[in-house]
Amino acid sequence: MGKRRAFSLKSAFTSFGENLKRIVSIASREVGLIVHNPIYICCMVVFPIIVIFFFTSLMSEGQPEKLPCGVVDNDNTSTTRALIQRLDAFQSTRVVAHYNNVSEARQAIQRGEIYGFLYIPDHMTADLIAQRQPKVSFYYSNVTLVAGGMVFKDLKTITTLVSASVGSAKLQMLGKTNREIRNFIQPIAIDLHMIGNPWMSYNVYLSSIMIPGVLVLFMLLITVYSIGTELKFGRAREWIQMADYNIFVALTGKLLPQTLIFLSIFLGFEWYIYGYLNFPHPGGLPMILLIAVLTVLSSQGFGTFAFGLMPSLRMSMSVCSLWAVVGFSACGATFPLFAMDGMIQALAEIIPLRHYYMIYQICVFNGYPLIDAWQNVIILVGFACLPILTMRNLKRAMLEYVYRSEEHTSELQS
Repeated sequence: MGKRRAFSLKSAFTSFGENLKRIVSIASREVGLIVHNPIYICCMVVFPIIVIFFFTSLMSEGQPEKLPCGVVDNDNTSTTRALIQRLDAFQSTRVVAHYNNVSEARQAIQRGEIYGFLYIPDHMTADLIAQRQPKVSFYYSNVTLVAGGMVFKDLKTITTLVSASVGSAKLQMLGKTNREIRNFIQPIAIDLHMIGNPWMSYNVYLSSIMIPGVLVLFMLLITVYSIGTELKFGRAREWIQMADYNIFVALTGKLLPQTLIFLSIFLGFEWYIYGYLNFPHPGGLPMILLIAVLTVLSSQGFGTFAFGLMPSLRMSMSVCSLWAVVGFSACGATFPLFAMDGMIQALAEIIPLRHYYMIYQICVFNGYPLIDAWQNVIILVGFACLPILTMRNLKRAMLEYVYRSEEHTSELQS
């Protein structure tokens, strides 16, 4: 009994060693394919690095500044000129033009020259002093949501400040103290504290989800492309034979170099935003490393599953592209998922980027324990294990299907 068990362990170690040699041999072959094919270098290294620096530098200021706006000042008094100077002094707004009438200012908005304008009617100052409640109008374009919202906020703030300054002057004339004036004008003081991102930096909000979304897109496409080209260029049988017809060994050796490259890029991205740009990350280093590993493995797993489900290079790449692009909208980063249609909410649960975002905001951004995102972790692990369901179909495709270039389809050999 003891000899049989020792023989069994010895054969297991021998088999493991042989499989390990096959994995290394296939991985070396894959490195050669990567080096000699510019598509791999561009989509795995060059384009991801460009995307990382493009998005983070695009929003490096945190918020848009000096957004152009205009003024239609039909009153032209010292009060209205002071009002315009205060508006121009705001960080996010800059007065770039004065217009003679509303029609000219409206046309400037339509041409994209300004995002909004302030309209001051005739006799506004006199009506304000006489307490006749003059109407000051402001118009803004909400085609660009962020710019329109920020211009609206500044225009509304400046009109409120003018009304408060006139009220303060009248109360001073009545002999009221500064404290009484302050309590009368602003009976409730708002003490606002933004949790997690006190700078209200759009770079923190958007780069932390847009860049991983693009990286996931590259991972899905490269995974499908690397497997599909084995069939397209007639290398599939050679690849499987190198693994001694073990599809697990074949996939492990093929995807191992890609995993290491994508993981290096993803970890470099995380070091850049958390270590260099100082994005908030109270969750700490373990959560950052975990989310990187889960994202890379789940993306490769889903790509392999997609090709195993439909062994067509064109069809599987189209499905992966659609899945990755839909993730930008359905992940819940730009619009809350609970406010979407029920069908979209259900669809979002089978998109890897959605679960990346949930783990990021729960564990990395807010610093909550991993147990609060356990469902999302399990789903990403499930994505990584999906190829198990299509291993048999994938092996069959590699051994029996041939690529027909004139029809761009894979068919069974007759």
